[in-house]
Amino acid sequence: MFEYKYLTKEHLKGFNKYKYSAIDTSPLSKYVMHPTWNTIVKVIPKSIAPNLITFAGFLCMVVAVLTLTAYDYDFYAAGGRPGLLEYPCEIPKWVFTFCGVLIFMAYHLDGIDGKQARRIGVSGPLGELFDHGLDSFIVFLIPYSLISVYGRDPVFSVSCFRGFLIVLSVVMNFYVSHCEKYNTGTLYLPWSYDLSMWVSSSLFLIEGLYGPGFYKYYMFRDVTFVQALEVLIHVMGMITTYPVAVYNVYLSYKNRTGHRYTILEAARPIWSMLVMTLLVTLWALKSDNNVIEQYPRSFILMYGALFSNIACRLIIAEMTHRRCELLSWMTWPLLAGVVTSLYLPQLEAVVVHTLLILFLFSHVHYGVCVVKQICNHLKISCFTVPKEKRK
Repeated sequence: MFEYKYLTKEHLKGFNKYKYSAIDTSPLSKYVMHPTWNTIVKVIPKSIAPNLITFAGFLCMVVAVLTLTAYDYDFYAAGGRPGLLEYPCEIPKWVFTFCGVLIFMAYHLDGIDGKQARRIGVSGPLGELFDHGLDSFIVFLIPYSLISVYGRDPVFSVSCFRGFLIVLSVVMNFYVSHCEKYNTGTLYLPWSYDLSMWVSSSLFLIEGLYGPGFYKYYMFRDVTFVQALEVLIHVMGMITTYPVAVYNVYLSYKNRTGHRYTILEAARPIWSMLVMTLLVTLWALKSDNNVIEQYPRSFILMYGALFSNIACRLIIAEMTHRRCELLSWMTWPLLAGVVTSLYLPQLEAVVVHTLLILFLFSHVHYGVCVVKQICNHLKISCFTVPKEKRK
């Protein structure tokens, strides 16, 4: 079942030559987090594989999402379900505290895994791919979870569509950074990452203390806390990620340090993500049944599976110096689903859940098969440390 060969011989040869290159200039990361992680990693047994640490961080986010799904499936955390407005706080406080702790643990584990790899001498392309591949889903799951922090409130919150736009804004910062690496050969870690992890954890922990209605207030005049947070998230990407990425690509051409692709080739990673995002957004806006309000969790999770798969394929292309795909194969079933839903709205519920299952299963299959293929090629194990490295 998981023996399919997604990677070509050229991809595998590219992994043989790959060398990791990243630059992190964030003051928070440089002066606070890295020293902390350098201290923590010293107490971790050398027998624990870095990929196991990475996977543990991913599982923290999965558990957080599953917990929120069980207690707040329809994202009514702050506003209460229709007909139950006299009981607006449906989620126990401990759920928010629990999720805040899990998110902070995921953040720390993501910072420690690479240090553990260098500490025991097992750094390599599999570790980076495994780390960044799971990051592509974690970066979606964090804003996806945050929807439960502010919920669906007609006065103090935002609509599910605007919640989706917040998710979209966050994941695009991640994708733009990897488009940048596709052209420059170096991953410039955005400053917003560390800050966003601290803020996300804090939002959950504070609500764990005061309850899901805590953020229902006006910041100034008619602007609510959630609306101000919404603007801040969108602005952060525009200031800290997009212009910096464009400038770094420009410098790579000027200084002849990057790949110096033609303009069409440099822009190649854009199209698959752009087409997919436009299709999903069009579906949400034109749906007769208002699909994103009817099935917000399924609809947004479907987008997350699409995003992560396209991002993972881009990461593999940048690591192996191969051309990335122009359009993902998932574009075609998505297009068929959008057309079917818009012209046969009575089938929309079936379509959105069918696509969700298809994309999630396909992405998991892709990830498992790629990891197995690389392990077989490099003759290594994903979750165990060689005996000679444990001393």
